[in-house]
This record gives sequence, structure tokens and C-alpha cells, in this order.
Amino acid sequence: MIYLNSDYTAGAHPSVMDALSATNLEHSVGYGLDPYTKEACSMIRRLTECPEAEIMLLVGGTQTNATAIDGVLRHHEGVLAADSGHIAVHEAGAIEASGHKVLTLPHTEGKLSAKDVERYITEFYADDTHDHMVAPGMLYISQPTEYGTIYSRQELEALSDVCRHHDMPLYIDGARLAYALTADGADFTLADIARLADMFYIGGTKAGALFGEALVVTRPRLVKNLFSLVKQHGALLAKGRLLGIQFSTLLRDGLYERIGRHAVTLAMRLRAALQEAGYDAVVDSPTNQQFFHLPNDLIDHLHMVASFDYWGPRGATHSTIRLVTSWATTPAEVDEFIAVLKDYTQR
Repeated sequence: MIYLNSDYTAGAHPSVMDALSATNLEHSVGYGLDPYTKEACSMIRRLTECPEAEIMLLVGGTQTNATAIDGVLRHHEGVLAADSGHIAVHEAGAIEASGHKVLTLPHTEGKLSAKDVERYITEFYADDTHDHMVAPGMLYISQPTEYGTIYSRQELEALSDVCRHHDMPLYIDGARLAYALTADGADFTLADIARLADMFYIGGTKAGALFGEALVVTRPRLVKNLFSLVKQHGALLAKGRLLGIQFSTLLRDGLYERIGRHAVTLAMRLRAALQEAGYDAVVDSPTNQQFFHLPNDLIDHLHMVASFDYWGPRGATHSTIRLVTSWATTPAEVDEFIAVLKDYTQR
């Protein structure tokens, strides 16, 4: 079976597993105070060109989002996000459970516009009753988005300008950042992300790690007592070196980028084959997530060899599916998928 459900269906990249195995019998202090975590944090500061950044390694994405957002917002504040955003749809109300509202805005293929964000903030404070309402306290976006699309550097700069004009932190969810950085047409770097965002995280779980996300606070004064905040949210891993080892491995010698490029290259092959067969992509995603609206009988035919998810409910005759590649996807698997697709179209 070819698994295209997500980018974490397999365990961890062999290099990560080798590093974990090689260090398994070592002893070290806990809670991220070990040499491996310190090395990983130093690497991140160098790669982001942000020597003052405060960094904490956490286990999962929802955990990271909930901890970071709760740590920034005051009691009466909420977080602005696209209505398709992960925190608004697929985190089971984790943000609301911490006492903060997700304030949703319309999107275009998963992306927010600086104009819409500016309008929301301006109109909120123009309302004489705004003191009775949940105030926008920060902006959340994903890079790439839930639709696999990416913000250009210009779009990121525009959003950052709006946020800084209103003294509002910009937080970027980087669960799949490896695939945004290596997408065709990407005109931004990790240093650009760090320059424009007040907080962001470098995703590991969906990019070759067994688990783990690296939260980067580029404005350390934004969050006081970050270590204690992570602990309070149950997000402080006692065996912290397990995270440090993984990130120091992923970020060494360009492995993180190679993982991203591998998955994106194979996703583009899937996309090209489906388009050649006469099917149009639902969104113009340049990353490892591809969305297509296909006849149900073709979906059933592909399901004989591949596992993938519907994006929304199954329709009467056609449905939208999502195909996701990863470091573990092989060219041979993509060849097999394309062969089954051709078998259907040549009937």
C-alpha cells in the first residue's frame, strides 16, 4: 500500500533514528538543558540569523500552538486566523480551551490578506462598544497553509507591517515549513521568517522527526518565563535530549531542506500526472500537499493501491482528495500510483 494520507505516516528519517540509537545509552540532564538541545538551539539561531531568539523544543504542533498563543494573549484577547486555519478547524478547540477565542477571517486558498487584517483591526477599534468584545491580540498564519499554498515574502512583509503598526504579534505555524522553504517559486528564507514573525515554529513531526517542533521567539520580551509556561502546559519533555538530538540532526548539512525538496518533487510528479490525465488541481499548491476533485470511481480505483484522505465529505459522483508526500515516499511508489491512474484513463 502507498501511504499518501499525511507526511507523518512513517516513523522518522533514518538519519534521525540512527542518531537516537547511537546516543540511547548516554546519560544527560533533562528538560532541554542537555548539550544536544543547546546545540540545536545554537543551530537555529545561526540559521535564522537571530542570535537573541529564545527557543523551546516541544513535542507536537497543537501543543506548541496552544502554549505559544496562551502565553502571548491577555485574558480579554483572541487570535486572528483564517477560517481554514489549523487552530480554527483541526485542533479540537485547544485555543478556546485555554480561554481565548479564535477570531476567523475569510481566506483565499488558505491565505489571509494584509488588507483584510488591517480592516478587521481598524473596524474593531472604531466600534464604540469594543471594550465589551474580544480584542484581536495576535495574528496566526501557517506557512504553508492548510491548502499547501505559500505566502510570498512580499505578502509576509505586508502582514508583518500591519501587525507592527498595531503592536500585534505575528505568529507563524511552521508544521510543514520544510516544504514551503523548498517549493518552486519560494522567495523567502528561514532568516526572512525570523525577521518578519515575532514567533514561529520549525516543524519536525511532519518533516522527518519522530516527533518535535522548535518554537522560536524572535522577540523574547513577548513571552515572560517561557520555560515555566511550557511546563505549565504539560509540554516540557523530561527526556529533552530526544528533541535536541532530532533537531540537531535535521538541521545539520541541509537534511531538513533535502527532506522538503524530495517530498515536493514527488508531489509535483503526482500533480503533473493527474493534470495530464485531464484533472485540474483544486488549489495551486506548490508544496507536498495536492488537492484534486476526481470521479468517485477513479478514487475507488486508486484506493486499491494507495491510502489517502478525502478533503471534506464524499460527494454523489465526485469528491475532493488530498495527496501528501514525505521523506518516506519513494519514486517507485509514485510510479506505481501513476501507472494505476493511467490504467483507469486508458480504459
